[in-house]
Amino acid sequence: MLTLSQPPGDPAFLRSPWAFYDRLRAAGSVALWQEFGLPVSARAATVGVILRDRRLGRAPPAGMAPPVPDHLAAFHAVEDHSMLELEPPAHTRIRGLVNRAFTSVRVAALAPFIADRAAALAAALPEGPVDLLPAFAERLPIAVIARLLGIPEAEGPQLLRWSHAMVGMYQARRDHAVELAADRAAADFAAFLRDLLAQRRRGSGQDDLLSALLAATEDGAEGAARLSEAEIVSTVILLLNAGHEATAHAIGLAVAHLIDRPDRAALLAPGQVAATVEELLRLDPPLHLFWRWVHDEIEIGGHLFRRGDRVGALLAAANRDPQAWDRPARLDPGRVARPHHAFGAGLHFCVGAPLARLELQIALPALFAARPGLRLAGRPQLADLYPFRGYRRLMVAG
Repeated sequence: MLTLSQPPGDPAFLRSPWAFYDRLRAAGSVALWQEFGLPVSARAATVGVILRDRRLGRAPPAGMAPPVPDHLAAFHAVEDHSMLELEPPAHTRIRGLVNRAFTSVRVAALAPFIADRAAALAAALPEGPVDLLPAFAERLPIAVIARLLGIPEAEGPQLLRWSHAMVGMYQARRDHAVELAADRAAADFAAFLRDLLAQRRRGSGQDDLLSALLAATEDGAEGAARLSEAEIVSTVILLLNAGHEATAHAIGLAVAHLIDRPDRAALLAPGQVAATVEELLRLDPPLHLFWRWVHDEIEIGGHLFRRGDRVGALLAAANRDPQAWDRPARLDPGRVARPHHAFGAGLHFCVGAPLARLELQIALPALFAARPGLRLAGRPQLADLYPFRGYRRLMVAG
């Protein structure tokens, strides 16, 4: 296995990681990324194996979990019940109950709200230069996820602060200060949600996801599978953190790709926008690296992985693998439809993917319909967020 070096915080890499991904892909099915100390794959076929093979999992093998430091106790109290970090049978039970509450009907019912809020936010943009991220790309997803969960939208700024702090735990720039902030946010966020759940138990008749998740702990036959309060808290935090952070980044990335295209109106037309969104997600997804623990010995790309090893799937690199995509660096919504890896695959495929797609399909046409003359007002500035990809500033005008 070859070893390649690339500091993930290098500004040139943040602007364009694609050349390094090409080097990784050329190095073999699996190569060691020195800075992470992690074998990774940039090839679509191998990434598919890493994401789907049940000999790999998100949770460490039994008896091999790293010790939890005292200063991260609150953060791990949330993580320990998150379906993203669990394997069957616990994952199967929680995801099944969440799917009963987080239905396609519930997601589709949000479309009018998304359309109204996107149009209002776009219309409120000033003519002069404005950073689109706080004005539109961040405000829309937090409003939508708050509406879905039944959390007052006035709580949005606080939810964002907690979300940003907790998501910092997954970034390459993580340090002790980031860990302390994440732990405080996890404790405060969990306490806030427990108070909301107590209010829901005292009330009745509310039609939101929080109430539906709570009902999953109280209905069914004696002995039926149920969600505990800790599982509800972890699920809501996961949905809000992933639902907001990834979607906000995806909106910013998509706008930057579309804003100067002369065929933008055609790409966002009603019959075309779904394909355009899929191609944008393939081309420039907001999450680049997802890793797995090895539970049972497995050979991947000619390398033998043993129980307790880890291996990384480079989702964004797989999405630009020339073995899977013709001219992969080109935005081409006319491609023959095929699955990409922006939302992962297999057991841990993103539960919020339908909502993210819906938001993008509505938000992008709404933004450019309200602001047809929108243009960049300076070079977009990518943030040091790896393995997430998103802008720090996206100045626009018009």
